[in-house]
Amino acid sequence: MGMLFDRAAEDLSNVVGLEHVNVRVPDQRAATLFYITGLGLTRDPYLVTGVVNMWVNIGRSQLHLPIGKPQVLRGRVGLVVPNLKYLAKSLQTVRADLKNTKFACRSGKSHIDVTCPWGNRFRCHQPDPRFGPTVLGIAYVLFNVPAGTAKGIAGFYRETLDTAATVKTFEKAPAAHIVVGHHQHLIFRESQERLPKYDGHHLQLYVSNFSGPHAKLLDRGLITQESNQYQYRFLNIVDPDSEKVLYALEHEIRSMTHPLYARRLINRNPVQTNSAFAPGYEERPWAAPYPT
Repeated sequence: MGMLFDRAAEDLSNVVGLEHVNVRVPDQRAATLFYITGLGLTRDPYLVTGVVNMWVNIGRSQLHLPIGKPQVLRGRVGLVVPNLKYLAKSLQTVRADLKNTKFACRSGKSHIDVTCPWGNRFRCHQPDPRFGPTVLGIAYVLFNVPAGTAKGIAGFYRETLDTAATVKTFEKAPAAHIVVGHHQHLIFRESQERLPKYDGHHLQLYVSNFSGPHAKLLDRGLITQESNQYQYRFLNIVDPDSEKVLYALEHEIRSMTHPLYARRLINRNPVQTNSAFAPGYEERPWAAPYPT
């Protein structure tokens, strides 16, 4: 008999992908400096190319940045980037232009913490086996939540969205870890601090079983928007036993039959410049081959 493998490690849950995180920004110029020039990401060249919104590609996922009063995530976004040394250099090129904003960056052990001009925080990691083959993408989104809510939040995702969810210690606090795609997680970490008021930011998930979660949410009165045939939204995460609202976070839920599902996203290679150009290296992949 050959090698024994952990076959369960390759099982996927009902949630198959975290496609985007949406926060408003008041200024596209500053957003371009930070997200495109500083972080080295790519503005989608095909869709939403005007001046009232900006879609920014990160591997297989995106940030959506509509113009408006700034919204700030109550936590941070965990990014995987190919090269931290290059990232550190590119972030320095925008420091002067963003000096009168909340922009900041600080290097840590195998990561760089970055704050956008309006206060959204990102932790940029180098590729690592815990992120699978990903070398560019959103690996996780971390939310700070009230003390005592992690267990109920995990139960909500397990029972309502039919996805894997566990509670374990993360950064010295209980946290619900929710599988939302291949090597993608939502992390709801309990905090003793007073949390900011929810300002309307949202995230979008693709699910395999589209109607099942909808029926459960509808039965609880949690559906907030019947968007179209392929999409609906809900806002409140509730305790599955007591129905108590534990956390507010708008979810945009899409089916795998949605026209945008698995659309190929362009990711440029920011190392390429017009003065130091090598043909054939304009794009960079979001994943590296698994070692054999």
